[in-house]
Amino acid sequence: MTKQPLTPAQIQQYHEDGFLVIRSFLNAEEVEKLYNVAIDDSTISKHAINVNDSSGKRSKLSLWYKSGNDVFGLLTRSKQLVDSVDKLLDGNAAVCHFHSKLMQKEPRVGGAWEWHQDYGYWYKNEFLLPEQMMSVMVAVTDANKANGCLQVIKGSHKMGRVEHGFSGEQVGASQRYVDLSLKTMEHVFVELKAGDVLFFHSNILHRSEANLSDSPRWSMISCYNRSTNIGYSESSSNSSSIEPIDVVPNEALLEWETAGLAEDGADFLRKEADVALK
Repeated sequence: MTKQPLTPAQIQQYHEDGFLVIRSFLNAEEVEKLYNVAIDDSTISKHAINVNDSSGKRSKLSLWYKSGNDVFGLLTRSKQLVDSVDKLLDGNAAVCHFHSKLMQKEPRVGGAWEWHQDYGYWYKNEFLLPEQMMSVMVAVTDANKANGCLQVIKGSHKMGRVEHGFSGEQVGASQRYVDLSLKTMEHVFVELKAGDVLFFHSNILHRSEANLSDSPRWSMISCYNRSTNIGYSESSSNSSSIEPIDVVPNEALLEWETAGLAEDGADFLRKEADVALK
């Protein structure tokens, strides 16, 4: 990984726009290792959840809470990533890992994701401080308009939380407020190369189109929280959101002996247990 810390200008840009892209955060060797483990990991595929969009197309995601010594956990816990999150989140308490997920948007069948805010989901987990929560997307493959890259409404995090309701099996933001924000704010397609990283605020409005291309669009998204921001409806088994991260060196992803997620150690989300989907 590159060892350059975030600059004051980048930090300011994140707070102004609600998102920040860092190019080539991972090098080619790191991306290759992450991708090979992702596609070969039987535990990931076994615990994948299908989520339908409003048209019936479906995307797959695998979501887990515990960040371990597998290849995904070492990336999530890497010093540069955690330090970057620490500089962007409000507050001074320890950075914690809420959950991570592998998004698998397959060619021709991968569904869309409706406009939403991550805090639109996390509000139901009774976290009170959205400024102390964020998501980090690592592009495992290239993401572009053709295969359904992430789209954001620049600056929409400043609106605060908007109401959310169901659209298909997904929880989407109020269309009225989406339409109003699109009248006054910039709609951005966040195209990424494999190895690029996108940091985004818990309240920024974002979506993605279905993947109608012949290329997969895979990404890992890790969600972070401050230890003082308690999710009051979270079960005790999902306590990672208030447990300080055990940070590992940046080199661990390549130098440590790693494999995929352990069958019994990752604490995978069960769709029926997610309060945000009820």
